[in-house]
Amino acid sequence: MSIRERLSGNEAVAVAMRQINPDVVAAFPITPSTEIPQYFSQFVSNGQVQTEFVAVESEHSAMSACVGAQAAGGRTMTATSANGLALMWEILYIAAAMKLPITMSCVNRALSGPLNIHNDHSDSMGARDSGWIQLYSESNQEAYDNLIQAVRIGEHQDVMLPVMVCQDGFITSHAVENLELLEDDKVKAFIGEYKPEHYLLNSAEQIAMGPLDLPAHCFEHKREQAQGMINARKVILEVAKEFEKLSGRKYSFFEEYKLDDAEVAVVIINSTAGTAKTVVDSLREKGIKAGLLKIRVFRPFPEEEIAGALKKVKALAVMDKAEGFSAVGGPLGAEIKSALYGRAEGVKVVNYIYGLGGRDVRADDIEKVYNDLLEIQKTGQVRETYRYVGVRE
Repeated sequence: MSIRERLSGNEAVAVAMRQINPDVVAAFPITPSTEIPQYFSQFVSNGQVQTEFVAVESEHSAMSACVGAQAAGGRTMTATSANGLALMWEILYIAAAMKLPITMSCVNRALSGPLNIHNDHSDSMGARDSGWIQLYSESNQEAYDNLIQAVRIGEHQDVMLPVMVCQDGFITSHAVENLELLEDDKVKAFIGEYKPEHYLLNSAEQIAMGPLDLPAHCFEHKREQAQGMINARKVILEVAKEFEKLSGRKYSFFEEYKLDDAEVAVVIINSTAGTAKTVVDSLREKGIKAGLLKIRVFRPFPEEEIAGALKKVKALAVMDKAEGFSAVGGPLGAEIKSALYGRAEGVKVVNYIYGLGGRDVRADDIEKVYNDLLEIQKTGQVRETYRYVGVRE
């Protein structure tokens, strides 16, 4: 029987980490993810886990310690946000290239500059091509569920890649919600023991990790790494099915909300999906066929499935909480347009940038986006494909 609890998103992630009981957690504090290692360090102090907690001097050191611990054969975790993730940048790529299934909670926060501690997705979106699997979480419940599934996904022998579980800073990380926790023994059984095939402390096999990789072999190693990301698509769905049997909660690459017969729709990531669902409900009551697609898995990017879900939509808005500085839109917008190309080219697409630096996103803002889509549907004219909502021009 599940355990009903009231927790913030950070608490929920820390509880999931306690239930997973990793071998090593290395972390450095940064707002708004600081509470995760703070809560977890209490579990260590109280003897509730057997984890070696490593308090380091920077996020670069935190990820470096995770790489060393995972390479040695330990299950390893960490948490960070924004500038902390940026300071890890070099080591993010190394962790992925070495195929080390580290699990990290990324509490999304605007990446400097200017300095801002509030939520947008510029940090994780900046790391989207670092080789990490990326899962996004609308709610505290999803942050908890995603973290548990992330360990299984990353450690699968056909994947062996690090996984980043993202949630919105302050909006979910510090807000308290009702959620259902799994029992400790069920999480332990679901996760299982970490049994890497190759690791540095294996006395029966002498190996080197992270050596100089010259042109004779580097390309093949990157191709192997890419195959892990390709394989992750199947593994993510398999793990989700097992998790559904355990918890009753169903997950996939994305969530389709009233999308079956939708003529206008929005694609969005993380907590703003909740606001958008309220707007969809309101529009449906008025007889407007509005829908929503909420991305859960951004890496690997499920382009065929997304195109299939959106191919009947007449007008589509892709909402990015990160500016791509490409002069044509944001990172999610580029991915969605690429997915639709050659598969659903009749869909008229516009890309909105919203909520940067923690700017409030109200139901009125989302409703304006849908009204714009209705106008596009009516006239057949898109005009500006790259727009902002909620900014003072």
